[in-house]
Amino acid sequence: MEPLIISISGLRGVVGKSLSPQLAVEYGMAFGTFLCRENPSEQRPRVCIGRDGRPSGAMLAAAVSAGLMAVGCETVDLGIVTTPGVGLMTRFLSCTGGVVITASHNPVEWNGVKLLRNDGIAFPSDQAQCIRQIYYDKQFTPGDSLSVGGASTDARSHAVHVDTVLQLCDKILISSKRFKVVLDSINGAGCVVTANLLSKLGCEYIHINNRPTGLFAHTPEPTAENLSELGPIIKQHSAHIGFAQDPDADRLAVIDENGCYIGEEYTLALAAKYIFGKKKGAAAVNLSTSRMIDDLAAAAGCTVIRTPVGEANVAQAAQANNCIIAGEGNGGVIDLRVVPVRDSLVGIVLILQLMAETGKTVSQLVDEIPRYHIVKTKFPCPQEKAGSILNTVEQHYRAIQADNVTIDTSDGVRVDLPEGWVQLRASNTEPIMRIMAESANAADAQKLIDQIKAVVKI
Repeated sequence: MEPLIISISGLRGVVGKSLSPQLAVEYGMAFGTFLCRENPSEQRPRVCIGRDGRPSGAMLAAAVSAGLMAVGCETVDLGIVTTPGVGLMTRFLSCTGGVVITASHNPVEWNGVKLLRNDGIAFPSDQAQCIRQIYYDKQFTPGDSLSVGGASTDARSHAVHVDTVLQLCDKILISSKRFKVVLDSINGAGCVVTANLLSKLGCEYIHINNRPTGLFAHTPEPTAENLSELGPIIKQHSAHIGFAQDPDADRLAVIDENGCYIGEEYTLALAAKYIFGKKKGAAAVNLSTSRMIDDLAAAAGCTVIRTPVGEANVAQAAQANNCIIAGEGNGGVIDLRVVPVRDSLVGIVLILQLMAETGKTVSQLVDEIPRYHIVKTKFPCPQEKAGSILNTVEQHYRAIQADNVTIDTSDGVRVDLPEGWVQLRASNTEPIMRIMAESANAADAQKLIDQIKAVVKI
């Protein structure tokens, strides 16, 4: 049996194996039961539902909707929309909660159910655990014919999303630059809305993988090895920049005008560089995000707040501290003026605005940012074994007992050493463990990765 993962990030599994429509119905009932308990003054809590375009998405959206309606919730079908689009519409429609049917960067055979609060972000761990427990204990009862909820649709998500994001920039200035953009939407949820955004910004764009079929043209995660076709297209068309989205369009990778993949880490760094130049304040990022953000913040007189990995953790810290920018080093940019959710459209607008105001190319802007090398890898690991592996790594580094070695266990194990930092953590969405390391040069970063591999014997 393929794994079924139920975590703080929601539910994720392989369709037809670990993830079935029956399971999705019950998960919808559990979520609806939770919303009804938490909001007793609402006779019929309203929940909006969006999906990322995978062939299994319509089936699972219908199943979750049925579960929600069975326990008395009203549902609003948004259709194929981005994850940040669902978060935005949850707030725009004054819904009690939101659901995104997506497996993010996982292959097409996977799908999942991501649950959102009324402000558009994921639930904190205690509430997520409560929803899980309702599901496990089957603590829900379908209503009779007069108490079940109804269903409606709303097609305004793309328009609301674009209009909100455009408020972050000077549309006239960007349009005057006539930027030529290559965009890879991987046949995901970002196809239509991102094309609309670029059109309104006066960009000439070459759009590849531009049909929201959910049939991904390459491995979905927007990494260098998966985006090799973008570079030649950028050079062929003499484009100013290339953007690549993941299937639910909350992550963004950037390719420069020379066709060079500059990495997801630079997405947040470039966006923050623009924001830090406009106002003082704090940035919220996770423990796995590059030190580039710290250097940029220090140079601008701003500060950085670090959180455990997880969009909800970053978003909550951003809200609590009124952060001017937030995000994660996986290409996720959060601007609270839009929605407290990672949003590739926000990243696109802030980077184009930076280019327009400075008159500089992507490569020139990247050269102005202190350079680090980050190496990421992963290995299969069942959830039940993660704890013992993390404990082994922690004890290994604690045995070093050096003043210049610090250990943070708030999210897996992160070790800061003179030559850089390395972190080992279990994924919230896949049965894997991730290793990330950063240093001033790639060789030292790889050595830190190899140290962890040696300790866990992989």
